[in-house]
Amino acid sequence: MKQTLTVLGATGSIGQSTLDVVARHPDRFTVYALTGASQWQRLADQCRQFKPRYAVLADPIHAASLREALAGTDTEVLSGEDALAQVASAHEVDTVMAAIVGAAGLLPNLAAARAGKKILLANKESLVMAGDLFMRAVQEQGAQLLPIDSEHNAIFQCLPPGFTDTAHAGVSSIVLTASGGPFRGWGRAALDAVTPDQACAHPNWSMGRKISVDSASLMNKGLELIEACWLFGLRPDQVEVVVHPQSIIHSMVRYQDGSVLAQMGNPDMRTPIAHALAWPERIGSGVADLDFLTLGSLDFEAPDLDAFPCLALAFEAAKGGSASTCLNAANEVAVDAFLDQRLGFNDIARLNADVMTRLAGPVARSVEEVLAQDQEARALANQWLRHGNLSGSKSL
Repeated sequence: MKQTLTVLGATGSIGQSTLDVVARHPDRFTVYALTGASQWQRLADQCRQFKPRYAVLADPIHAASLREALAGTDTEVLSGEDALAQVASAHEVDTVMAAIVGAAGLLPNLAAARAGKKILLANKESLVMAGDLFMRAVQEQGAQLLPIDSEHNAIFQCLPPGFTDTAHAGVSSIVLTASGGPFRGWGRAALDAVTPDQACAHPNWSMGRKISVDSASLMNKGLELIEACWLFGLRPDQVEVVVHPQSIIHSMVRYQDGSVLAQMGNPDMRTPIAHALAWPERIGSGVADLDFLTLGSLDFEAPDLDAFPCLALAFEAAKGGSASTCLNAANEVAVDAFLDQRLGFNDIARLNADVMTRLAGPVARSVEEVLAQDQEARALANQWLRHGNLSGSKSL
């Protein structure tokens, strides 16, 4: 029987890779809905190929353009947050690829969890912002949560079948590998003058610009650290980050008997996507086999927390409360400003630290409180951009 999919964030890099895998297995998958932010032309092409029942764009103006482009087809075009939640929770849908970038993915992903769907989680912000609420919804509604980030998918593959908690599985810790990004080995002073194009030129992975900047600052690894704690029930001190520039070992699990299990493969997101789509089976992904005879050396080094302090901020935020929500919101504002050349690369960490320190408090008890914390942090981050710091600024 075919799986029926909704792909949230179909026009991004993860969404495109998902549809590439789906197209290789027309006997296994059918597409119910595709969503995007603003790239309506790309979404139109995807709709013509996969013929979903619904297409959703966040912006109604772009949705009108898409509606005109798809006139005469069977795809109905919707717009707005409610429509995203609708196609994520529809009873016809078996599986939701959660690939919207940033905080915008929280509400539709939560709708999918509350509807008990199989969720392929590529949107780490859902757990960074609202880990307790999201995981509780997954458990209470019997949803199935499969990680898509290459690191978390690797850990999932290295854990024993039926994993429930670290103590009973004999897990002592996990190792998240990081490529180090385009600025590996650079000192903090040299990073002052880097440009958005330099930050987005990742040596191993093809990603969107926001996540590419996060990778360059090591914030992406920090967000993955927080996500890993929620996904696998770990304390921050059970998560180690190791720079591995070849991106061949995607992450590792240390066991109490001294064993270390690693998942390896070429750096291509179609591998974890195919793994999660077919789990517990295996299907072809289109990724080339790893050739050990031409692989060369595998190198490892400690991350430089002085040059890349965003990772240290994430370790602190992972201890609990609202710190991770505030950190994520501030970082989204900071990265947007950096890409728009309104903020220097090193100032991303300074802005993030100021906002997180100022606002971090108790954990949110509802999604409304999460969204309020998110908005307050964004407002303070924008205030930082106007003044260059928060010292002497009036409280909000």
